[in-house]
Amino acid sequence: MLVKALRNGLGLIIVGIDKLTRPKAISRSEDQQQQAQAAVKGLALYQLYACPFCVKTRRAIHQLNVDIELRDIGKDPEHRKTLQQEGGKIMSPCLRIEEGSDVRWLYQSNDIIAFLQQRVATL
Repeated sequence: MLVKALRNGLGLIIVGIDKLTRPKAISRSEDQQQQAQAAVKGLALYQLYACPFCVKTRRAIHQLNVDIELRDIGKDPEHRKTLQQEGGKIMSPCLRIEEGSDVRWLYQSNDIIAFLQQRVATL
């Protein structure tokens, strides 16, 4: 119980620091922004609000200046259940990548960030 409270408290401190030090979003023309947004269509990030690795991933998403659906597995039991059943394990962050009829699940913040940068940053 004490460990959980300490972990949550530290997580909220990390979230606060993130809000104070968030990087500047990439500036694009309207056409480029539409292309970037189209490149992330079908993506959803399964995450926990105060998880340091999720904060790191959300910072990268903010910097890339794209909107990706955030699904909090701590607040919504359906998202948690979907992550476990379809993704294979309860671990965050996890990016759900839907391309046509194919669905892939990508774990690890560094891998997710690299995937997003490759897909979006070159536009």
